[in-house]
Amino acid sequence: MVKIGHVAPVSGAQAHYGKDNENGARMAIEELNAQGVTIGGKKIKFELVAEDDAADPKQGTAAAQKLCDAKVAGVVGHLNSGTTIPASKVYNDCGIPHITGAATNPNLTKPGYKTTFRIIANDNALGAGLAFYAADTLKLKTVAIVDDRTAYGQGVADVFKKTAAAKGMKVVDEQFTTDKATDFMAILTAIKSKNPDAIFFGGMDPQAGPMLR
Repeated sequence: MVKIGHVAPVSGAQAHYGKDNENGARMAIEELNAQGVTIGGKKIKFELVAEDDAADPKQGTAAAQKLCDAKVAGVVGHLNSGTTIPASKVYNDCGIPHITGAATNPNLTKPGYKTTFRIIANDNALGAGLAFYAADTLKLKTVAIVDDRTAYGQGVADVFKKTAAAKGMKVVDEQFTTDKATDFMAILTAIKSKNPDAIFFGGMDPQAGPMLR
């Protein structure tokens, strides 16, 4: 039996992301077992060991330690940069390979852990790409920036801000919220007085949706 770990927020405001990720991992495990994978001439069965980090860094490191203690062969996850970065040290310390398909903060790979892998562009590419689109395609001249102070939200917003300035866009206001907030009237009222062409939000949809409304 080969145990594969998976961590995502399957509770809390981002559970819709986490449940989709976990379901995808379960489907992959079922497909592999149905195929009858062999390693070294031996038929191998895979088992998914799933943990919930609720998009919380402390729960993320606790989940990582549980998977280390369970002696999984490798880990897929986490979803958020804020949980993935501290968890990566735990996996490195116990020698378990770990791959994320969602955490984009560049700081994830800066320590150079040989156990840490990412299969998605980081915020340096994402934030810059969005700024190029805003300037070259949307032809925006002014923009306000809001971020949720998470590793992901702040990281992608910082890159967007620097690239926007380099592209000649003026950042007329910067506001901050949290990944738990539900009321954005104060910051949106402040932004409205600056009359930007657009608002860039660094964060996730549990905040972006109500903010858009």
